[in-house]
Amino acid sequence: MRAEHPPLAGYSRTVTPEHAFPEPTDTSAIRIIGRFEAGRGIPDAMRSDVRMLGALLGQVLREAGGDDLFEDVERLRLATIQAYDEETSDAFERAASIAESFSIERADEVARAFTCYFHLVNLAEEHQRVRVLRERAGQPGREEAADTVATAYARLKAEVGDDEARRRLEGLRFHPVFTAHPTEARRRAVSSGIRRLSELLTQHDAASEGGAEQHRARRRMLEEIDTLWRTAPLRAQKPSPTDEVRTVMGVFDETLFTTVPHVYRRIDDALRGDESGASAPVVPAFVRIGSWVGGDRDGNPFVTASVTREASRIASDHVLRGLERALERIGRTLTLDAEDTPPSDAVAALWQRFGEAEPLLADELGARSPGEPHRRVLLALAHRVAATRRGDEQRYEDPEELLADLRAVQSSLADAGARRHAFGGVQHLIWQVETYGFHLTELEVRQHSQVHANALAELEAGEAISAQTEEVLEVFRAIAEIQGDRGLRAAGRYVVSFTQAASDLANVHRLARHALGENAPVLDVVPLFETFADLQAAPAILAEVVTFPEFRARMAATGNRLEVMLGYSDSSKDVGPVAANLALYEAQEKIAQWAKDEGIELTLFHGRGGALGRGGGPANSAILAQPPHSVDGRFKLTEQGEVIFARYGEPAIAMRHIDQVAAATLLASSPTVEQRTSDAASRFADIAAVMDRSSRERFFSLVKAEGFAPWFATVTPMEEIGLLALGSRPARRGLSVESLEDLRAIPWVFAWTQARINLAGWFGLGTALAAVGDEARLTEAYREWPLLRTMIDNVAMSLAKTDERIARQYLALGDRDDLAQLVLDEMALTREWVIRLTGGVGLLENKPILQRAVQLRTPYVDALSLLQLRALRALREPADALGSGSEDEQRRLLLLSVSGVAAGLQNTG
Repeated sequence: MRAEHPPLAGYSRTVTPEHAFPEPTDTSAIRIIGRFEAGRGIPDAMRSDVRMLGALLGQVLREAGGDDLFEDVERLRLATIQAYDEETSDAFERAASIAESFSIERADEVARAFTCYFHLVNLAEEHQRVRVLRERAGQPGREEAADTVATAYARLKAEVGDDEARRRLEGLRFHPVFTAHPTEARRRAVSSGIRRLSELLTQHDAASEGGAEQHRARRRMLEEIDTLWRTAPLRAQKPSPTDEVRTVMGVFDETLFTTVPHVYRRIDDALRGDESGASAPVVPAFVRIGSWVGGDRDGNPFVTASVTREASRIASDHVLRGLERALERIGRTLTLDAEDTPPSDAVAALWQRFGEAEPLLADELGARSPGEPHRRVLLALAHRVAATRRGDEQRYEDPEELLADLRAVQSSLADAGARRHAFGGVQHLIWQVETYGFHLTELEVRQHSQVHANALAELEAGEAISAQTEEVLEVFRAIAEIQGDRGLRAAGRYVVSFTQAASDLANVHRLARHALGENAPVLDVVPLFETFADLQAAPAILAEVVTFPEFRARMAATGNRLEVMLGYSDSSKDVGPVAANLALYEAQEKIAQWAKDEGIELTLFHGRGGALGRGGGPANSAILAQPPHSVDGRFKLTEQGEVIFARYGEPAIAMRHIDQVAAATLLASSPTVEQRTSDAASRFADIAAVMDRSSRERFFSLVKAEGFAPWFATVTPMEEIGLLALGSRPARRGLSVESLEDLRAIPWVFAWTQARINLAGWFGLGTALAAVGDEARLTEAYREWPLLRTMIDNVAMSLAKTDERIARQYLALGDRDDLAQLVLDEMALTREWVIRLTGGVGLLENKPILQRAVQLRTPYVDALSLLQLRALRALREPADALGSGSEDEQRRLLLLSVSGVAAGLQNTG
């Protein structure tokens, strides 16, 4: 059943904050909306939020643009809903003709209106998720969800026993790495406005119905929506790498710094009940945050050594300020009298040393906290953290020194009987320092193997070196400085993209010696295997690498640990999504078995993007589909663009996401899960072989066809996407796109998404399944083989966001009917097979919540796609353009629609 579509602005003219849900006045609006009102699945609270926010946006449109703008938006909205509902060519053509009829100025305003609506619907959906999470948390005695660490631990303990389960919990590690890859289409100003609206929506929920506080919240929401409407939706210029660093820091300041300890506490509560907070926790600080922002220079000439130094400094400043505030906040609460809670000798010695170093400050703190030794010691620690930030004499040398002081305070409180304080607030501080240190993010450097080879060739030629080679050497000096200032965890991982030989990794150590001789920094050199051929060669390359002296020494120092990165983006662009997924599984299986045989503690680093064509999709189901021994309690992946803010931008959602991923990471190495995965891979190996071969052949028939690359650039807004000021990194490797090798994976995915084809996420799967042909066996494989199930479920989501009618319009922009038909045939075949295996008569019928979200948005995305098509036609065929407007105006309309479609589909690249 189709989802209902609350009106964007279809309300009476006198919409005011006092009138919560005014009725639509247009009879056609009543008729069309009424059909959707019968739809089920949208919770009443969310329906009310969407209708209220839509009403407020409608009021803003009338006030800002007059009745004519309001009515034009409504005409297109109702036409696209009708076209989506009726699925007739006449209805679709009516909607398209309305989009074509607008002046360029009006089309611009309509595109902005729909984009604003998507931001509001996304907000309402996020708010509903938070509402549900809070309701669940507030139900006493409610059984733990199946995908939490507490439940995973209970299952693991039943299989391996208490001692082994505890050992695995202690070794748990979740390590997201934030990247600055340009996939966040909305501006930071827009994101900030949406966050303020979220807070107002929460206040509206909490206020009495019809009361003054609710009225105030609605009035403020109206102001914020008006700001959203009047804020330029497109960035005027690309952000610098330092801008990108500061943007990511917002997630730490607003969410992660305080949320992660609450995750640990919630898990400890679930595992230990009332004992949690009264004794030492069983949950370790298992989260580590990495960052490529300011460190990833592969293909980005704007990331220099000075930028890397600044990125580390900014992150350190943020975490030290956060720790200082946390110490002051918790310190002020420790008003525990020395008579009842005497300090230990260690705490007394701490205070004495502080008094000798800072006598005036000690006198001041002592006067403010008479007889409260624990309070004044924590406040003294806060001053030492501030000194660390400023670089003063009384600074801490490293986070381990602060941890020792905190543990001394904790032990003192516990020994004095104040166990709730020792293992409550003080434990939160310890968790924060263990998680973030003095660096906040573990900054990683990435560079292309060819850049290293070129630099070494220059250096060993003995002649004057180029500026690029000098910059390569300066990076190693920057890493050494960061390690000296903030410790080894602050920087040291060096990722080599396009690793194709063991020598590519040895070259990093050679360059470090060229830069600093014997004073080279401590490096964990991480190979990144990206293409199909590189994935197949990976085990042999690794076997050679671990014989090198530098690698042997570093592994000996770290307990025989080794990290290997796998690239999802380029492998998918290389051989297609089906063959890439199968190749990634096989590579992980072989690498994991090799590491197990060699006694190596392996961490596989997954270079996943947000979109399905770049390895995206639900992380927890992907983890449980990994080969045996490839996870072993450690999961590391890249997070980027809209994914960072979607998963970590709201505290309740961030807590839930971390809990889910950690649960899957813990459970993935359980005997039953590993056995199930291994058995399924063996039993269905023949299916995998057929799918691999046939999907690659189908993919190559498209992408290796003569003239494919320029055709792709014509039928999608690929060229124009490069004009969006999304990030500092260039969108392509050369000046033009003559082959797929010239194009980065992100615009490859982004362009197909904008054309409503999503080809990068599914092409070749239909042919692969048809080549197997045995529906009964495929249904069995879908049910019992986690890898296939995850692949098909992700493709179902990708296909649900496509639209064949709109796709045909984009494909018609090119002059290759053969390629267009190939795409459409494969789309139909893939859709048919996915529905046959997942059941029902349509896509996502086995995932009704996701189906609802897609159906709610689709007609509105259609409206923006029609406006985008109009602009794209004008740019591709200017002589035939029907609408008025210069080339710059048409390009602006296209970019506005790109931003809006990205918001509507909730992913880019």
